[in-house]
Amino acid sequence: MAALRRTLYALPRDSRDTLFLLLVVAWVVLPQARNLPLWCVLLAAGVLLWRGVLALQNRPLPNAWWLGALLALTVAATFYTHRTLLGRDAGVTLTVVLLALKTLELRARRDAFVVFFLGFFTMLTNFFFSQSLLTAAAMLVALLGLLTALVNAHMPVGRPSLWGAARTAGGMALLGAPIMAVMFLLFPRMAPLWGIPSDGLSGRSGLSANMQIGNIARLALDDSIAMRIRFDGPVPPQNQLYFRGPVLSTFDGHEWRPLQSSFLPRFQTPAALQTQGELVRYEVTLEPNNRPWVFVLEATGQAPVVPGHELKMTADLQWLSTRPITDLVRYRAESHPRFRHGPERQAVQLQDYIDLPAGFNPRTLALAAELRREPRFATAGAAELADAALERLRTGGYTYTLEPGLYGEHTADEFWFDRKEGFCEHIASAFVVLMRALDVPARVVTGYQGGERNTVDGYWTVRQSDAHAWAEVWQDGLGWLRVDPTSAVSPGRTGSFQRLQAPQGALATAFSGAFTALSPNLLASLRARWEALNNGWNQWVLNYTQSRQFDLLKQLGFASPSWQNLAHLLIGVVVTASLLGAGWTLWDRSQHDPWLRLLARCRRRLRRAGLALPSACPPRDMAAQVRQRFGADGDALADWLLRLEAQRYAPGRHPPLAPLRRQFKRLPWPTLKP
Repeated sequence: MAALRRTLYALPRDSRDTLFLLLVVAWVVLPQARNLPLWCVLLAAGVLLWRGVLALQNRPLPNAWWLGALLALTVAATFYTHRTLLGRDAGVTLTVVLLALKTLELRARRDAFVVFFLGFFTMLTNFFFSQSLLTAAAMLVALLGLLTALVNAHMPVGRPSLWGAARTAGGMALLGAPIMAVMFLLFPRMAPLWGIPSDGLSGRSGLSANMQIGNIARLALDDSIAMRIRFDGPVPPQNQLYFRGPVLSTFDGHEWRPLQSSFLPRFQTPAALQTQGELVRYEVTLEPNNRPWVFVLEATGQAPVVPGHELKMTADLQWLSTRPITDLVRYRAESHPRFRHGPERQAVQLQDYIDLPAGFNPRTLALAAELRREPRFATAGAAELADAALERLRTGGYTYTLEPGLYGEHTADEFWFDRKEGFCEHIASAFVVLMRALDVPARVVTGYQGGERNTVDGYWTVRQSDAHAWAEVWQDGLGWLRVDPTSAVSPGRTGSFQRLQAPQGALATAFSGAFTALSPNLLASLRARWEALNNGWNQWVLNYTQSRQFDLLKQLGFASPSWQNLAHLLIGVVVTASLLGAGWTLWDRSQHDPWLRLLARCRRRLRRAGLALPSACPPRDMAAQVRQRFGADGDALADWLLRLEAQRYAPGRHPPLAPLRRQFKRLPWPTLKP
């Protein structure tokens, strides 16, 4: 390390400054690597490395022909990759390419300034893809690095310390932070002008609009956060935390899909929601999922208010937005964990929930026929038949697992008779197939179940690993009722939040084992604190919406705040800050050498009188010039200049500066004689 420091210190200043700037550029581009084409990442890395070698070896830069050829090649590659030169992805690719290639033209300070400002723009493009706390922290470091390089470029003399330039840059950033905070708080957020553009194709999909056996199991391997919940009061029992998503009613033997009814919409099954019991109030912070689904705790009859989205409830109680959720959103909702919905009497529309594809799962159909032949089930209703199926799950040796193996064509048959193991969608699908075979209307509901409470901030965290599938069966006189067959196989899945853990690799196992050896709860505590910090960033920064701005105005005394009030308040703050800045500037100028400023005033007055003197001319020479040009008319001014010089260089024997300043105002100013 010491040898490297000595090597860098021995380099010429141009080489040292260039290497630092290349390091900052690499830091700016690095977070973009996963969003850029592979060729762009390799090109940027190769160009920066090439430029660093040229700086270390003090070799000449490539000529314009090389740069022109590289630019033409990269533009063609960008068009080939993105099929356009416009848009977010193509624009970011070109920006990174231009920034990298511009480093090969670092010949003068003007070129460095172009790299600085391209670097600032490229830094902002990182937020097109992620606004997470980690991205913000990385870009803050990039900002300080670019400011340090910019300050260093304005120090043309000697070999200024990079640490000194960094201190100056940090001071500049601290001085600007209050202004940026006020702008963040008060700048009117008027959609769609406010916010970072989102690309719907880049959002995480989370749950799917259909269900193939194995889909939710793959989600269980994803530990990322789906949403966060803050309850206003007591949290409902754990076995009632069901967050409703897509309802799947059509089965083709391989895949469950939403209902495509042959009836007209007016003949579809109505929602007919009836709520009971205690009302649960809560707030949801939903992560982007690139779907129009708005998850709420079952069941919610009143539409949640999602800023920028219009919501409607489907006949099967799912809340949908008019456009996909591509940004972090926060909304409040009210739910009743106890509810009933759907028709209470038999209707022709319910036939859609009994249909099964021909030629699939013959053994399950035979099992249903066998049950119906038993006297106790010959005339049994949906409740008794569902209880019989649940009892078979509890006592038949069935297992809840993430690794049931690959299912074949007859998935329900394999679950009920062969494998007897599966994840929640295997269990729910097999259960619904059996219910339909018993002529009981049934369907699959997907969503999230459970979560965990963060002990640091009190929010409930629902992860993708909490994705779940359960069933609904229709009972005469009651309508649709929730039945979770997974709880019969593994009560801990819905009762005490016991989640199956995905298999970890050797590195992850060793890492977690090391933390466990140090402290059994250390890893969980660190994770909880990090997620609480991220949640705070989401709540107070990413989700600082217009409604929260208006709440701030109400606290400041505005009775009915509007965006015009925000604009007026922001203008007032900016004007006040400008006046304070101007006042500070005047005060700062008055603190500079008052003797030199008084001498400069005298020089300006002489210039207006027709006598121009150089700025380096001392008072004694100025007095001689005054006597030579103005004669006896300039004696008073010449004497004043000599007293001014004496005040500077012999202050102990002469009056202070203030009397000389007053005398200057009363001096008779001579004029040139013709």
